[in-house]
Amino acid sequence: MRFLVVKKSGIIKTTVIAAVLALLLCAVGLTGAATVYSSGKTVRKLPIYAVETEEKAVALSFDASWGADKTQAILDTLTRYDIKANYFVVSFWAEKYPDMLKKLQESGRVEIGTHSNTHPHMSKLSRNQIELELSTSVDVIENITGKKPDLFRPPFGDYSDALLEEAEKQGLYTIQWDVDSLDWKDLSATAMAERVLKGVKNGSIVLMHNDGKHTPEALPLIIEGLKNKGYSFKTIGELIYRDNYEIDHTGRQIRR
Repeated sequence: MRFLVVKKSGIIKTTVIAAVLALLLCAVGLTGAATVYSSGKTVRKLPIYAVETEEKAVALSFDASWGADKTQAILDTLTRYDIKANYFVVSFWAEKYPDMLKKLQESGRVEIGTHSNTHPHMSKLSRNQIELELSTSVDVIENITGKKPDLFRPPFGDYSDALLEEAEKQGLYTIQWDVDSLDWKDLSATAMAERVLKGVKNGSIVLMHNDGKHTPEALPLIIEGLKNKGYSFKTIGELIYRDNYEIDHTGRQIRR
């Protein structure tokens, strides 16, 4: 009898756990899958780090906050290899270099997104401050380029549920990355390329920076290396799913 009691107890626990997991999975599905169960206690939202796809496609992205002396070299490389990429720009960069931002937009090689208004740690802001950061930056970019951005990357990769909720309200998809080139650490061009080539998978989003010391040198190595591996290049807007998707616990966006 004692064995049976223990067994029943185990069955009950298993049933309860299964029921809880089923409810959580339903919650993820109903919220557009930006929500995952975390730490066994809370439900939290996630941005898009990568995309689940059978296509060998990746997206290259550059954050622009300071300096523009390397921007033309990056654009020239994208043009030479006939590929597209993404730029996430901060308002003060856009306002300081409006002609360059227009050039990126008009090149047909670059999809522009916002990287905030003042480059703060946005998880530390109030909802009103978050709303202002996003709306102001979107307006600045639209006024210069004539096109309203619908992609957003948080400065420092720092986010909160409140940020993701406000971004969604403003029609913005919040984008992170699953491959970091570490160009901000001033790695050599070869080390950057090796790192990216080793980390990329189908649907990866690669993080680089417009002012990275060796980014212009590394970019051709990265592009050629990925092409040799059979990868094609898409903008993030082309890569992501706009609806009917879920996001798993790693931040990978999955088609329902």
